[in-house]
Amino acid sequence: MTENLDLFGDAPASPPVAKPTARPVAGDPENKKPVGKIVQPWTPDAALQALAEQLPPNLYFGTSSWSYPGWHGITYDGQYTESLLSRKGLSACGQHPLLRAAGIDRGFYGAIPLADYLNYASQVPEDFRFLVKAPASVCDAWLRGPDGAGRLQNAAFLNAEIAIRDFIEPATSGLGPRCGPLLFQLSPLAGMADDGPAFLARLDAFLAELPALDRAVTPNACYAVEIRDAALLTPRYIRMLRERGVRFCLAARDRLPPVQRQAAAQALMDDGAPGPLVLRWMLREGRSYSMAEQAFSPFDKLVDEDAETRHAIADVVVRTLRAGQPAYVIVSNNAEGCAPLSIARLAEVIAGKLAT
Repeated sequence: MTENLDLFGDAPASPPVAKPTARPVAGDPENKKPVGKIVQPWTPDAALQALAEQLPPNLYFGTSSWSYPGWHGITYDGQYTESLLSRKGLSACGQHPLLRAAGIDRGFYGAIPLADYLNYASQVPEDFRFLVKAPASVCDAWLRGPDGAGRLQNAAFLNAEIAIRDFIEPATSGLGPRCGPLLFQLSPLAGMADDGPAFLARLDAFLAELPALDRAVTPNACYAVEIRDAALLTPRYIRMLRERGVRFCLAARDRLPPVQRQAAAQALMDDGAPGPLVLRWMLREGRSYSMAEQAFSPFDKLVDEDAETRHAIADVVVRTLRAGQPAYVIVSNNAEGCAPLSIARLAEVIAGKLAT
């Protein structure tokens, strides 16, 4: 029987923080520039530049992917196709004062060639970081049908040899010092989660087989694991990650406890030996991916702000920064409607907490 999540206890409630007034404003949709072959960056206003200057260099905000035409006047200066933004939009993201990281989501859907990693790295400054997802071939316990339901058990699930060949080697070789967290995002386990100790033993064996990261090549990389089954989020799980030198990925999304509860797991992760924070703000509790996509597209404004989650995330980030550790915070459009604007609001709260 797995340990109960309540062993973590409830984290203290975040103190009320005045709602920030400054925020970037999207460009006039009637004044969009024509589509071109080079993606032009949006020119930020002085307030956003000043906000960025208040943040420490070990804070890495990023978006979960970047190919969104709706970000005209927010990140991009012009109207571009998703295809062009996917291939060439990173250079503009890298010039945004708050965006110093990006999540490469496509890795979950299939192995990414080394050449693509090299191309990503070439578009951004050296102090930019990537969070890269491992492919579903090793992260999903099930072979799924078109409806997403698990049909057959995946024989390659948690296969270290495949993970090394298709993920770790090309990502680290291609991204080099720009490589940040290498994330194993484990899909919902269904019945496999019923035997928590057996699953954790299997995960432990997998992590034990992963190669040590070469600090001469990837000085900023780390392994991280994100789970989607709340019943497995136990002290035993956190202790196992600690013993393997792997980071807990705190995911703000449906299916999992709120950030305030997961903050206790993060505190156990860092007890006596703080390390990098890997945090992804994906979805509001009770809202599915498809619901968010339908409600928020084209992702050009904040639609449903989640101040409670924002402040809870800020608390965890500030603790990490004050411990001298890097904080990787990846935000999805599906959190509030527009990832860059969510990041701007979150940055204001973090800056305020750091100043007190």
